[in-house]
Amino acid sequence: MIALENVSKWYGQFKVLDGCTTQVEKGQVVVVCGPSGSGKSTLIKTVNGLEPFQQGQILVDGMKVGCPEVRHSQLCMRVGMVFQHFELFPHLSILDNLTLAQIRVLKRKKAEAEDKGMKLLERVGLRAHAQKYPAQLSGGQQQRVAIARSLSMDPVVMLFDEPTSALDPEMVNEVLDVMTELAQEGMTMVCVTHEMGFAKKVASRVIFMDTGSIVEDTTKDEFFEAPKSARAQDFLKKILH
Repeated sequence: MIALENVSKWYGQFKVLDGCTTQVEKGQVVVVCGPSGSGKSTLIKTVNGLEPFQQGQILVDGMKVGCPEVRHSQLCMRVGMVFQHFELFPHLSILDNLTLAQIRVLKRKKAEAEDKGMKLLERVGLRAHAQKYPAQLSGGQQQRVAIARSLSMDPVVMLFDEPTSALDPEMVNEVLDVMTELAQEGMTMVCVTHEMGFAKKVASRVIFMDTGSIVEDTTKDEFFEAPKSARAQDFLKKILH
């Protein structure tokens, strides 16, 4: 579903991604972890074209990312993205947040888009809040709306960029529960997160990054029980403690 081959990226003289190569198969849940500044968020943003890269190749569902023949809107229809800070339109109702892109990009009729939006709000437990505005919801609720909005575009892959890091601790589980359900339903997912409990529960694989490189790319059992690199061992010791 996703293939990265020798992907490198620079910000000026600073190399933020260094020869990253990995694959994500259909239905897999891959957790990307590592210390701050290791390139995790940049890596997944290159997958949906939000960050350009200078070297290597990325394929998503057969589409070559960054290729002039592939429009960014085409990629966005296949790849859902959930950010750290919700990114909802504050002036639109919750339902309108879910229908806007369906109508504008997918060319769905308004009634069809609203029906899809309501079903997704019910799925994330927020149907009763359809006519509210983002500011009237808690952070956890807004993040669940953001997940529903991404799902409204019928993506084949979902990317999550630290979706719980901006939430109060009490709200983290309500978002992770929705993500866990998606994983159990077979959605292909790549999640940048420090939630190691989530990783242990649903991940197919764990990618550990440091200084722009993929240091480990292994099964979750191997990563948590016997990480090969000293850097991953030190990271786990600190974060699990």
